[in-house]
Formats: sequence, C-alpha cells, structure tokens
Amino acid sequence: MQAQLRRKGGIAVSLVVLSGLALQPAFAQDFSSRRIASGLARPVFVTAPAGDTSRIFIIEQRSGSTGRIRIVKDGNLLGTPFLSVTVSTGSEQGLLGLAFHPDYANNGFFYINYTRSDGDTVVARYTVSGDPDIADSGSAQTVMIIDQPFSNHNGGYLAFGPDGYLYIPTGDGGSGNDPGNRAQNINELLGKILRVDVNGDDFPGDGNKNYANPPTNPYVGVSGLDEIWAIGMRNPWRCDFDNLTGDFYIGDVGQDVREEIDFQPSSSTGGENYGWRCKEGTRCTGLSGCSCTDSTLVDPIYEYDHGPGCSVSGGVVYRGGAIPVLPGTYFFSDFCDDRIFSFRYDGSNVTEFTDRTAQLTPDVGTIDQVASFGEDAAGEMYICDLGGEVFKMVPVDVLDCENIRRFKARCKDSGVLKVTVRLTDAGHDGEEVTIAIDGLDTALDIAGDKAVYKQCCYAGPHTISLVNPGGCEPNVDVTCP
Repeated sequence: MQAQLRRKGGIAVSLVVLSGLALQPAFAQDFSSRRIASGLARPVFVTAPAGDTSRIFIIEQRSGSTGRIRIVKDGNLLGTPFLSVTVSTGSEQGLLGLAFHPDYANNGFFYINYTRSDGDTVVARYTVSGDPDIADSGSAQTVMIIDQPFSNHNGGYLAFGPDGYLYIPTGDGGSGNDPGNRAQNINELLGKILRVDVNGDDFPGDGNKNYANPPTNPYVGVSGLDEIWAIGMRNPWRCDFDNLTGDFYIGDVGQDVREEIDFQPSSSTGGENYGWRCKEGTRCTGLSGCSCTDSTLVDPIYEYDHGPGCSVSGGVVYRGGAIPVLPGTYFFSDFCDDRIFSFRYDGSNVTEFTDRTAQLTPDVGTIDQVASFGEDAAGEMYICDLGGEVFKMVPVDVLDCENIRRFKARCKDSGVLKVTVRLTDAGHDGEEVTIAIDGLDTALDIAGDKAVYKQCCYAGPHTISLVNPGGCEPNVDVTCP
C-alpha cells in the first residue's frame, strides 16, 4: 500500500493506491463476519426502523423486472417479501434505496428509490399494512420523479438526516464524462444531493411532487432549484450519516482514474460543490463547465487510483456496541476489489487506514462483490455481496474466564496426572487452553466443551495452574504417590 497525504483548501486528502496491504495493524479486539442470509437477488442495502432490533430489511435490487424488500426477523429470512415493485432492468437500475420515516413507529411511512420501467427515478412513500412484516402495496404516493437520460448513474441512496429532512443523492444522468454537464447545473436535479421535507407539500396541485423545500436549502430565494443541497456529484453510491455526530460520508464513483469519499460536516449549511465534472477526486479532468482551480470546490477526504479498484462502495461509520474498539471507524470497499478497508476521520485528517479483509473473513460463503454496507437499529454493520449474500460484522468470542466452568487436577495411585478444564459450552471447540505443571506450560486442545491432560508417571507434589486464559482459577496442588 502506497499512501500520500495531500493538503488542499485546508482539507487533508489521502491518495492511496489499493495495490498492497494496509499499513495499520489490526486492533486488539478481533472480529469477523457471519453470514445471515443467502440466496438473495442482488442485495444492495440493509437498514431497519429506529428501535426495531429484531429485524433488518434487505433491498434486492431486482430479479427480472421485480425489486423486493426482504426481512430477516430474529435471524430468519422471511419467505414473503415486505414489498415488491416493478423496476427497469439495466445493470445499474432497479430498487436502490430505502429509508424509514423518523416516526415510522407511529405513522408506518417508509420511502423507496427505484428506476421505473421507462428508466426514470422515482422516490415514493409507502405505508406498512396491519401486518408489520408486510407493506401495503397499494399505498404508494409519489414524492418525486427525476428524468434519467441514460440508464447508468442513478445514485439511489435515501436517508433521513439528523434534521429530519430526506436526503436524496442523485447521479449525473449517466453515459460518461457527464455529457450534459448536469452535475454543475443548478437548474437540474441530477448530479446533486437533494434535501426535502416529506412532512410538507409545496406543490398541492401536482400529484408527482409531494414534498416541501426546507427554507434553509442554499438555493431557496436565489437562482437554482430549491431542492438542491449540494452539487458536483458523479454517481454517489452509498452514503452514511454518522449516528453520533451527524456528519455525512459520501462514496462517489469515479470515471476512469480515481474513486473518492466525500464528507459534509454536520455543521454544514449546504451549498458544497464536490467538483465533478471538472475534477475527479483531486485530479483535473480537463472537461469544461467549471474551473479545476476554483478554490470553493470541496475535495474528497479520501481517494484512490484504479487498479484493482474501479468503483467505490461507500460504507458506514460503525457506532454499534458489540465491538467497543471500533466506534467512529468508517468502513468501505470497492466493487471491483474483494477487500474491505477502514479509517477514522476527525474533520481534518484521515488516520488508521486499515485493510480489514482478513478480519472479516466470513464463517461461510465469500465476500467478493461488495455492493453496499448497512446498519441495523443497534448500529451493527452489515455487508451486502451482490452474489446474493448478506454478512454481519460480529466480535470474535475470545476465550476468557467467563468460559471456564471448572478447573481440576488429581493424581491416581499409578502416578497418572489428570487435569481437566471444563468450559461452559462447546463454542470454542478446536481452540486451545494452556496449563502449567510446576511452571512448565502445556497447550491442550479443546474437544467439545473440555480439554484434558492425562499423563504418567508423576511422583511427589506438583502445582497445576491455568495459564491461558489466566487469572480465572486458583492453582491446584496435588501429590502423586
């Protein structure tokens, strides 16, 4: 891994070529991943309503011309989809986004982002039915429709920000190099981050526009579309609000050379220009429509060249409680690479860049087409593999004193010394414990829920200790004949 820090416009920009191992070692607390669902049709997102810790909702991008939302409830993938919608079938099209209203527990509203049969983007509101595991398929209300001139670069992410408004990152309309320069055009919705208020309606006579524009959006009252919050995006593929700070992380897919992760602090008042199409990351593209030297352009906090990566899969800032060393760590990947990386960002500098691939090796299945990440209501992280699997990041169950049920030793008349370490369960089958006989360490294999040492021929007094895990049990003194 070769890394450089470039400082531009007061922001530290990290340029990394993803061609080797990361420089940071793994942290002391280990973790891995566990497959929680398989046999899915192109899973591209995981989320859950606030406070709902028994379920996760998985987006299936499409199977044929049908996109679905599936539920894993208490560890089981339910057979009946929560919702099915008809979608277009281009490679980047389908059902792409899902967000639950902040008051979902009371109003049952949730929002989806999909490309309909003619390829245009639709953001729509649905309502849950009387069965909490089934949506009312007839409850659709269009929030907005966005014309898509090409089949690619549809964005698709949806999320409610800490301010309660719905954020809708959009791609630049597709093709290559943004031929219409839409990302810089403040009179187009494409290539932007939009911010709308779904609790209001500024367009009561238009059934295809059911939202209000927050009065604090940067183009309200001046030239430009009132829906726009930020501009200069190419194809924002997976974003995340930090659940603690409210900071916004944006994975923006590059053109031919460079991938980037952009950042908007929670204190932002909007109006950022992230540079596309005159810049790809910090690289000047030479394309017209804006100036590469414009000091107001916001550079990414992290970027990397193509090879082997080619399409960033933006991730999440971990805020779960299962792995205490990780909160505040941002995870991401690349669809063309099978590795997963993480770093921390303090608002000025990227630190602790780490290759997490080996740590996240799953218990079963493979992670090699990372399409997206997601979080459950407890802030735990999930990884979506486009091949049909979803994995959850979980702590490794490290053998410690809580796992030791009994430690005993005795010596038979024949001089056979037997030491038994009994565990609470068989969860550490195949691992090792270490005992010491008169200070000499001996490793014992765990078989099922116990490890046994049995040897002859001992005589006289001996002190037996449990060394690893240590500090769990007092020493045992035995006397052999």
